[in-house]
Amino acid sequence: MPWTTSDIPDLTGRVAVVTGANSGVGLASAEALAGAGAHVVMAVRDVASGTRARDGMGAASAEVVALDLASLSSVASAADDLTRRFPEIDILLNNAGLMATPERRTEDGFEMQLGVNHFGHWALTAGLLPSLLAADAARVVTVTSMARLQGKPVDPDDVNLDRGYDPWAAYGRSKLANYVFAIGLQQEFERAGAAAGSLAAHPGLSHTNLQVRTAAEGGAGRSAGFWEWAAARFGMEPDRGALPQVRAATDPGARGGELYGPRYVAVGPPVRRPVLRRGLGEAIATLFGVSERETGVPIDLRKSA
Repeated sequence: MPWTTSDIPDLTGRVAVVTGANSGVGLASAEALAGAGAHVVMAVRDVASGTRARDGMGAASAEVVALDLASLSSVASAADDLTRRFPEIDILLNNAGLMATPERRTEDGFEMQLGVNHFGHWALTAGLLPSLLAADAARVVTVTSMARLQGKPVDPDDVNLDRGYDPWAAYGRSKLANYVFAIGLQQEFERAGAAAGSLAAHPGLSHTNLQVRTAAEGGAGRSAGFWEWAAARFGMEPDRGALPQVRAATDPGARGGELYGPRYVAVGPPVRRPVLRRGLGEAIATLFGVSERETGVPIDLRKSA
């Protein structure tokens, strides 16, 4: 039988942090986790939008915190607040993201898509490590995309694409970074003997406001309109698109280092997908080195244990 939200185990007493939880698959994930009893922290840039989303969840145990992934100071502030208030965090769902935006820079000067999709989540994960490692077998799930398959690794000598910017290439690069980060973080957990697990997930083709926003911003050219149409015509609704990341976060049978996505690549029930290992070791070493160098934030499990 296909895996559904009815297969989520009882999460009463657990704390889950979900980035970008004010809409789309992020909101659907928050609703699913809260519906199973978790206290969900909806970490969002737009607090007003997040508050409306939380209010729409009814009696669920959920709260909204401000998190701007385009600002390392905002990330540090949110992480400090959350580790202070929650000594144990059981689930971190790195879900928020931008897609094929016009060329922009973050507050810290990073190319916007890599800055938000990867560097922001890198720093947030690092900041929450004390609470994640204190929990009983925490899960960190980082959301990638089918676009990772067309993405190129981050070039240490051209991190911000100063040599030429293409919105879809930048998106694919950021989503490949999400995938590599998830697998690399699992290796760090294993080396440290930590009980926590790091997994990757992708929602396939889901009908959310991500495609609408991409088309409206105009950075992706004519193809943005096609993907907006395709998502509306063939894509899964957010509650179905969220299932791979929810399964990765909650299925007792899931293991660190795994990837979850739709059975039929773009659509279908959530299943474990193969993790391609060719060149992954070098990609992890490069990404981790660049990420620490650029953000000044290390992934250091020794200091967080």
